[in-house]
Amino acid sequence: MEEKLAAFERLLKIMTELREKCPWDRKQTMDSLRHLSIEETYELSEAILDGDWNEIRKETGDLLLHMVFYAQIASEKAEAQGGWDIADSLHGICDKLVDRHPHIYGDVKADDEETVKANWEQLKLKEGNKSVLEGVPKGLPSMVKAYRIQDKVRGVGFDWENADQVWDKVEEEIEEFKAEIETESDRATDELGDVFFALINYARFKGINPDEALERTNRRFQARFQHMEQAIQERMADGGKPMSDMTLAEMDAFWNKAKRATDTTVHE
Repeated sequence: MEEKLAAFERLLKIMTELREKCPWDRKQTMDSLRHLSIEETYELSEAILDGDWNEIRKETGDLLLHMVFYAQIASEKAEAQGGWDIADSLHGICDKLVDRHPHIYGDVKADDEETVKANWEQLKLKEGNKSVLEGVPKGLPSMVKAYRIQDKVRGVGFDWENADQVWDKVEEEIEEFKAEIETESDRATDELGDVFFALINYARFKGINPDEALERTNRRFQARFQHMEQAIQERMADGGKPMSDMTLAEMDAFWNKAKRATDTTVHE
């Protein structure tokens, strides 16, 4: 523990020195750091999906730096202007964790994950939140937001009883979407949104993170397409057609080869 505390103290000291001496660090504000923090979060997400533990280590460090940076900027303000420091942040999250885990630090009984989540949402309402959905950031990507909304309302019991019911809803929404498409209705966009929402709900019931699932598909498609491009370019060196002159059937033959070459785990 002492080694960890020493490492954190070292970061705090370096941050203070940089803020005092480095022209770039002195110039930064919370607004100027915001987009960089978002970028770092995505880089951490990519490292996790890659299963690259060394990269995860580095990216968690980058995110910790950003959190310390925000706290340093806040500490430079007077208390009357809303100033606070990293200790306030740390005590705040510690207090929240203790308060939100009465089954650990109190006398509440919770033997499974769902009970813990339900207690968490109920405690948030008691703390003054007017809605269980207040904690869903407006700026989340739509798919992630849908998943979080569904997970939040599940915590207070607003959910389907089983996955079969959810799949029935998926099929119902697909039929409604098809009907709107066939009549070229202005409601087609809304109905497509309902299809996505229902599919995300079904994925949640099955323990699948839809955002991760789609990202894996994106990566597979990119790998296959780039492999196909390379194979076509190599064939061009021997007099073959460029991709722009190929028929869809011709490209599909290259695509199938790319699938076998880039993902042997996919069932053809």
